[in-house]
Amino acid sequence: MTAENINDERRAVFGASLSLLAGAASGSLIPGKAFAKQPAMASSSSSKVVLNGNLGAPMKLIGIEEHFLTAEILKAWSDAGLEATDPSVAFHSGVMEGRLLNLAEDRIALMDETGLDIQVLSLTTPALHDLGAESVDLARRTNDALAAAVARHPTRFQAMATLPMAVPEAAARELERCIKTLGFKGTLLCGKVGKRHLDDLAFAPVFHTAAELGVPVFLHPRVPDPAVRDAYYSGFSPDVDAAFATYGLGWHYDAGIQFIRLVLSGTFDRLPNLQVILGHWGELVLFYAERLAAMDRVSGLAHPIATYLRKNLYVTASGMFLPHFLERAAVVVGADRLLFSTDFPYQYRPGHEARSFLDNCGLSVQDKAGFAHGNWIRLIGDK
Repeated sequence: MTAENINDERRAVFGASLSLLAGAASGSLIPGKAFAKQPAMASSSSSKVVLNGNLGAPMKLIGIEEHFLTAEILKAWSDAGLEATDPSVAFHSGVMEGRLLNLAEDRIALMDETGLDIQVLSLTTPALHDLGAESVDLARRTNDALAAAVARHPTRFQAMATLPMAVPEAAARELERCIKTLGFKGTLLCGKVGKRHLDDLAFAPVFHTAAELGVPVFLHPRVPDPAVRDAYYSGFSPDVDAAFATYGLGWHYDAGIQFIRLVLSGTFDRLPNLQVILGHWGELVLFYAERLAAMDRVSGLAHPIATYLRKNLYVTASGMFLPHFLERAAVVVGADRLLFSTDFPYQYRPGHEARSFLDNCGLSVQDKAGFAHGNWIRLIGDK
């Protein structure tokens, strides 16, 4: 594509975005009917399906980023000494550990309390990325155990594949097995593998397999490298350093950078049908879309960066129930690319919060149904 064509495409994409922003600011309906100015709602009836003018059952609510852990993986992390190198490992203890390990009635009770109908289960960070060849068999056992849990509760659970990313060819084969044999819906990756970013050509088989199978890849945060933590996230107390480098900020920059590296490396030009998910309303990427667009003049890509945000990226809430973040996400990627999630168990809070956020998020009825479940069902090709 020529520079002139890229500029034309860029102007078209961002012109539409500016129109959406203007409409949202005025509180009026915006193109695509993403947001409507609505009165305050005192009940949950707003997320019920309307049939023949009457309110019916509540909309199905699917959380697509809901985490689990196994005792075997905990031991593998410990055997590898990850507690000394990854501060997030310590987060998976106490009450969190119990909730992560449970794939039965206790988890379902908390889903019912918050108003979630289905959890899409995925292994929590740092997954198996820091393990070596032994992760191949561990991934297979983990996926088999997860498939058994889904089979016990098929109306409440779906699953994302756990992959042995240190062995990319084996990871691609395991992804194919999980999708074709176990009925999983996609995979979740946790950032760098050793010293290699996800755009490293070594991992091309995994992304090629995902694109070929038509399943999404969730890019989940993980802690930045020790050198980065020392340079940017240290100098305070150990607890503050750990928080700053993980859930405070470091996790989110890291995940967003992995996506931008995939864009800049031409991954989506080579695999135009590949679909990626970012949590936490886009891991900061969406808030810098205009600055990222400035790289169009030097990127050498087939399209403006804004195009990849609207054609190859889905974003999810990850329990950050903030309507103005949702509004920004709808402007940048489109309301049809918004996915619901609670980031269980880390963001779990009592009080029927998931359903309450859906009720009051400001989306039109049609787009609310997409956000609640329809966009996910379309993405994974389920009927």
